[in-house]
Amino acid sequence: MSFDNLCKLLSEKHPATFASWVLGTPQTNVKVLKTELSIEPIRADYVTFLQLEGRILHLEFQTKLESTPPLPLRMLDYWVRLYRLYRLPITQVVVLLLPPAPETVIETVFSVETTRHEYRVISIWEEKPELFLNEPALLPLAPLAATTQPQTLLKQVVERVNQLQPGQRPEISAYTQILAGLKYKKDLIRQLFREGMMRESVIYQEILAEGEQIGVQRGEQIGEQRGEQRERSLILRQLTRRIGELPQEVLERIETLSLEQLENLGEALLDFQAIADLNVWFSTLAQH
Repeated sequence: MSFDNLCKLLSEKHPATFASWVLGTPQTNVKVLKTELSIEPIRADYVTFLQLEGRILHLEFQTKLESTPPLPLRMLDYWVRLYRLYRLPITQVVVLLLPPAPETVIETVFSVETTRHEYRVISIWEEKPELFLNEPALLPLAPLAATTQPQTLLKQVVERVNQLQPGQRPEISAYTQILAGLKYKKDLIRQLFREGMMRESVIYQEILAEGEQIGVQRGEQIGEQRGEQRERSLILRQLTRRIGELPQEVLERIETLSLEQLENLGEALLDFQAIADLNVWFSTLAQH
């Protein structure tokens, strides 16, 4: 399926939403019309015709401007055929999915001598992304909207897709990834959507919760270890000042003390006058 055809499919699945978007006013009574037109019938693969109240809306999706016949002539041709068939006012809107080459003029008028025909053009890359992000039917177009931080926008799109109802999510996710391929590298798209789906899964949440608990426990352990080390260093300095250099066997015994025992040793320091007093303290500790 081409990108243009995908947009046609979306607009025909959600005609009221697309009509409300391009016209800028709420549309509720919207009917999808056939795209076969009389006089040398043509099948407009990337064109959507919608019947509103007293008006026809012709939507055309384009990834590039170049075409045969040229776009302005084709829009006039569609207008004549539609008017001949329905005899209603017609609003024509071309939705451009990608910016053309620099310096390219985006035409909105067909003009030859006394014949003049106008139509609207919506450039997706100039549209604010909020509208697309807040409407599930338009969400697949969001990656192509205006942004100075494309990767951040794509992450926002992934978050919105994952917030959809389970019945909506697979289809909208697939459409969104396809259209995102117009602008983003496939590896990035797969990576972000895969991570997004994992974050939404129950198993992932359980793994994350378990990881957080382990992190807390490790943090507490590290904190205790650092506290013991600081206490041990402080006590060793105080002992050295009070009774002089400590024998190796004393240092080794101090290394085996718990944080609580170290705190008790710190409180007993004032009673020590020599190594003998320290050995007495160790003997008392052993008896307990």
